[in-house]
Amino acid sequence: MPLKRHLGLIHVFCISSGAMISSGLFILPGLAHAQAGPAVTLSYLIAALLAMTGMLSIAELATAMPKAGGDYFFTTRTMGPAVGTVSGLLTWLSISLKSSFALVGMSAFTALFLDLDIRLIGIVFCFCFTLLNWVGAKETGRVQVSMVIGLLILMIFYIIKGLPSVNVRHFEPFAPRGYGAVLATAGFVFVSFGGILKTASIAEEVENPGKVIPLGLILSLLIVSLFYVLMVFVTSGTVPAATLDGSLTPITDGARIFMAHSGVLAMSIAAILAFISTANAGIMAASRYLLAMSLDRLVPQPLSYIHPKRGVPSVAIFITGGVIALALFLKLDLLVKMASAVLILTYILANLSLIILRESRVQNYRPMFKAPLYPWLPAIGIIGCSVLLVTMGPHILGLTALLIAAAGFIYWFYGRIKAERDYALLHLVARLTAREIRTGNLELELKTIIRERDNIIADRFDDLIETCPVLDLPGTSTQADFFHRAAEELAKKLEMDVETVTNLLITRERESNTAISPDLAIPHIIIDGENRFEILLARSREGIRFSEENPAVKAVFVLAGTRDDRNFHLRCLSNIAQIVQDPQFVKRWTAAKNEAALRDLILLGHRQRNG
Repeated sequence: MPLKRHLGLIHVFCISSGAMISSGLFILPGLAHAQAGPAVTLSYLIAALLAMTGMLSIAELATAMPKAGGDYFFTTRTMGPAVGTVSGLLTWLSISLKSSFALVGMSAFTALFLDLDIRLIGIVFCFCFTLLNWVGAKETGRVQVSMVIGLLILMIFYIIKGLPSVNVRHFEPFAPRGYGAVLATAGFVFVSFGGILKTASIAEEVENPGKVIPLGLILSLLIVSLFYVLMVFVTSGTVPAATLDGSLTPITDGARIFMAHSGVLAMSIAAILAFISTANAGIMAASRYLLAMSLDRLVPQPLSYIHPKRGVPSVAIFITGGVIALALFLKLDLLVKMASAVLILTYILANLSLIILRESRVQNYRPMFKAPLYPWLPAIGIIGCSVLLVTMGPHILGLTALLIAAAGFIYWFYGRIKAERDYALLHLVARLTAREIRTGNLELELKTIIRERDNIIADRFDDLIETCPVLDLPGTSTQADFFHRAAEELAKKLEMDVETVTNLLITRERESNTAISPDLAIPHIIIDGENRFEILLARSREGIRFSEENPAVKAVFVLAGTRDDRNFHLRCLSNIAQIVQDPQFVKRWTAAKNEAALRDLILLGHRQRNG
């Protein structure tokens, strides 16, 4: 059962923003300041710039494959189920840990008003958000919008009130522990930008994903990055280093200095809203990873169960909620560092996936948004994120390696046995080695995804293309040779004599040349009878000699129909005219790998469809 598309631009923006604005702002600045000093502002900026490279790659991949599971789905279709299993499980765990971290922060603020153990408070909140996600994505999105709007208003208030109180002496020395520490701290705070992955994971539930996802991601990252830099700048410039270093309530400390008691209350409310939005979005996003992996048979099948009434992956939601509740009992710094390390690894894989998909030249990879400055931007992202990962130290690298090994163990003893899949890396290897090692399943899956994404409903023209004869002619051909070959194929479908069909094609060509461009011809004939219509597709890389003016026609559409189907005949001509208007059509037609690829070019071509 497919997920329902309920989420618009405001939902995508608020889910992404709400998932980013939480612990990264209301807890981490104090811990980060202790590592980098006032240059922590620069650490956040570096992390944001590297996150931008991954975000643009994710935006392109999500518009080509708007499916539940986000980066897991991209990675599996790019590098195979083994890498996909590792990526999916680690990202699921990372988002769950980040959500648990948010619940710890929220519980700490709530404990100021309630005399209860913060773990108990966190478990109660976890249960509430799990239940909210079970109610449905649309309802969850509405709650997220309200929380994020309120949060942004309070943050603007903090910046406006705090900027006049900034003391430049608080920035001296700017980087007391050197710029190596600034770079290492950028890796530490990278977890702040995990909201982008959460949005990609719910892409299947986004309306008009080709436009909404990239716009929502770009707006959220730009706006949140600006807020991060400004708020950390204000906090570093108003709170003395002795107070700020290691503080778990840095924004509240700043509000206490220049906003008095009311400001402290307002920022406490803002922090709670931020933690709520992160935990809420985290459960929504993480559960979709389990759903996608289950659909691919890499984890047990019950995880793909979709509630028939609510349209949500209920089993995956409740398991994710349970893991988040258990993670409340882990150490805080371990939660942060592991979540950051896995997120950095995920961004590396996203950039690498983009490069592999582009270079593999998979025909049905058709993103509606393309990341700019390719291949330099994803390459910079891979290198920069790798440097951040290394600076986090051998302890975190060792733990990350253990998690990768554990995920690989799950794939080896479960997913490897259950699942077989075509992926883009095979297409790239085939292209580089000229060996045919692909199955074609990836092209078929991408075609299905495009139809779902673009709401394509097959009409009569599509039905004909799916079953029509296709000629892929070697070398060069004369017009007479081509007409004879085409007549042989059409005669079988039309149940006519080959010579009769050949004569009809020759007679029609004598009336007027059917080559409408140097690369394209559309011969069309009228046959006897009623309610009969057939199409033949032909491709000649070397060219068919239609006439002196058109000696190398590469694409031919032969139409044959009865007089009573005159209107459909004209509609077919119109459909073909719209499809071949694509400036890349001839290039794609000649590069198509096989008969199925030729059909797909027509079936997925841009045109006005009729039911």
